[in-house]
Amino acid sequence: MNTRRDFIRKAALAAIGITIGGKGMHAGSYNRIIGSNNRVRVGVIGFSDRFKNSLCPCFLEHAQELNMEIAAVSDIWNLRREEAKAFLSPYFPDAGLARNNEELYDKYKVDAVIISTADFQHALHLVEAIDAGCDAYVEKPFAETMEDNRTAFHAVQKSDRIVQVGSQRRSGLNYIAANEYIRSGRFGKITMVEMTWNVNQPGRWRRPAQVATIREEDTDWKRYLMNRPFEPWDPRKYLEYRLFWPYSSGIPGQWMCHQIDTVHWFTNLPFPRSVAANGGIYAWNDGRTNADTMTAVFDYGSEDASSAFQVVYSSRMHNSAGGIKELYFSNGGCLNLDTNRITPEGGLEEKYARVMNMQPNLLQPLILPSMKAEADANTGTDPMTTAHVRNWMECIRSRKSPNADALAGYHHSIAVIMTTAALHTGMKVTFDEKTREVMAGGKAFKL
Repeated sequence: MNTRRDFIRKAALAAIGITIGGKGMHAGSYNRIIGSNNRVRVGVIGFSDRFKNSLCPCFLEHAQELNMEIAAVSDIWNLRREEAKAFLSPYFPDAGLARNNEELYDKYKVDAVIISTADFQHALHLVEAIDAGCDAYVEKPFAETMEDNRTAFHAVQKSDRIVQVGSQRRSGLNYIAANEYIRSGRFGKITMVEMTWNVNQPGRWRRPAQVATIREEDTDWKRYLMNRPFEPWDPRKYLEYRLFWPYSSGIPGQWMCHQIDTVHWFTNLPFPRSVAANGGIYAWNDGRTNADTMTAVFDYGSEDASSAFQVVYSSRMHNSAGGIKELYFSNGGCLNLDTNRITPEGGLEEKYARVMNMQPNLLQPLILPSMKAEADANTGTDPMTTAHVRNWMECIRSRKSPNADALAGYHHSIAVIMTTAALHTGMKVTFDEKTREVMAGGKAFKL
């Protein structure tokens, strides 16, 4: 078996475009040509709650029809491997268990993988998958640093692999309809967007019972850290990683990336021109370092100033009033992706238009297809995630581009990293397209 160093080296070579055997196609790819009648062998990278409670049930809905199976699970924690075996045995009794990703790829020869590991690992685990010649469904955020973001995106660009990022709004019927409506021009120019994600869940991202029982010898701490700076074993940073930078940005990478992605999608603007943000730990003083409350203000627009608009995003983890909201405003009214209605609310009324010798501007009411975004991460087979997983599975067969490709992930990660930089530095942050770095105070934002 290859050593860990060799494995990372191969992944790094893949990321910078050095391929074996043909342009854009890694050596392993030649053994992964999937015919219409071949069963697709899918590996699982990380037996997470997200996989168990949501992604796997969605996969199971379509696995028989599309002739796919879970062939093996890779997890560096022995308890998770045992849980995976028990969970999958009724559906895939022959599914294998791998102690790490090298073992998964070397022993089980999978065609595709589902990646649902720690936030900071997504990009690098995707690079490994691409180097192994596998298609991939990779959970969001796509990346938490620009170095990882560039590496993963470049790896996908140089390959012929099907990569779906877990931005499931792109498979939601209401969001698809909203995108078509805005692009049709009927909505008018977007002038502002307001977004919220509010919960009151003290246990969100916490695993106190598991933190108390896990031992370092039960897992592989050094392997877990990947390219993050080494530090001694810390079960909280292993199990509750979303509370701690640089293992996760917390709110930006978990929630904001879903919503800001719709801005990019609806407008075809790849990233914000600038971001300013403020936040802190105002309720849950449990040792975390990531904010439990934050607000970010984004400036979007192309070189044409007439396209500019503002996005205000706020999130709190200690009061759920307001819930999840995505409100798009134009001079003629509002597109509300909570109620799935387009209304003339707030549009230019005749009495105000007349003062300036203008015509009133009021949108015609319209009801979008009904699909609701959920605040809970473990939503089972909710229609949006089910549609998104199926889209990936179908694209493995058709080789068509999926709804949320790697470019969408690359772009939402720029917005996430800009927000993280603004929160950490207190500065107004921009993105340098030439260097592909997030800039704060004239310097590239790094770990």
